[in-house]
Amino acid sequence: MHPMDFTDPALGLPAVSLVDIASYLPGEPVPTEYFTQFSRSDRMAKNVMFRAPHGRHHRGRDETAVDMVERATAPLIERRGADAIANVDVLLTHTQLPDNPVMGAGPEVARRLGMNPEWVLDIHNGGCAAFIYMMSLARMILRTTDARTALIAVTQNTAGPVFTQTEIRGLAQAPVPGDGCGVGLLVKDNSAPILDIECRTFPEFAGDMEFSTGSERKYWEPGEGQACVSFTESKITKVFARGNRLVPELALAVCDRIGVKGRDIDTFVTNQPNRLFLRNWRDALELPAERHPDSFDRCGNLFAAGIPVTLDLENRAGRVRNDSVVLLSAFAHAGDFAAAAAIRWGGPR
Repeated sequence: MHPMDFTDPALGLPAVSLVDIASYLPGEPVPTEYFTQFSRSDRMAKNVMFRAPHGRHHRGRDETAVDMVERATAPLIERRGADAIANVDVLLTHTQLPDNPVMGAGPEVARRLGMNPEWVLDIHNGGCAAFIYMMSLARMILRTTDARTALIAVTQNTAGPVFTQTEIRGLAQAPVPGDGCGVGLLVKDNSAPILDIECRTFPEFAGDMEFSTGSERKYWEPGEGQACVSFTESKITKVFARGNRLVPELALAVCDRIGVKGRDIDTFVTNQPNRLFLRNWRDALELPAERHPDSFDRCGNLFAAGIPVTLDLENRAGRVRNDSVVLLSAFAHAGDFAAAAAIRWGGPR
């Protein structure tokens, strides 16, 4: 098909492409030794869910989510020009820890980038699968309106401010997260088409992840106790079982619809929670390690930013061939949401 032919023959709807991707990692890498000086005896530290990466990045105290999106978008502007971003019709943002709890980052991102989009949406759910969820939302808007381009931005910014708190940095999970931001540019054409997307919500699992101060104090109230995601060993077991199942289940559902076997996928990009998940997921699709990029030891668990950052790193390394099939898959929180997407890759180097 010629790139200017906007019709998806399977659905009779305009094709939408992920034409560019970029990312940003803040500051210098933070070694695991930063955390080991504070660590204390903790049974859960032996759990595979919390085995630390070799490194991770932490955003600075005064570095905002908008700062991170602006820095992640800089390569897109360099490649495509400021006008290409300024003229974007749809802006979707996801921020793990909103700097302003009253409003999202979208309007300020638009101001910083000189944009005046018709659609500005801040998506708080989606968790580690938010990038795929936002691809789905952007594709729907582009297919059903006059909008032609969309910028999606996901920011993970909890590692520095939350997991280095004095009462948190000695916990087993503290060394695992890293901070980073990933952005994607979508266009209504078929130059690098999204072949299929699957999103599923599992509301029965929605209450299994908590954000707690470790006391009766609400996170916004003054007093003792530092807020963090809380885990119990029984919940970890449940999350591990769900994650093991959901990521390959949705990935293979997409593969089935586009007529490709999992083992024939060229590049499989998932969220990056820990080494065991990554191994189990590629085994489920019968893929060799080289076709399942792993950024965990370099970046830690980047939550929603894990997929775009990993894909950007892999593409810049020259390991994602144009016209190849890239499969994305992730699950969120304690398993209340999961998503997968397949793309005919056509991104830049």
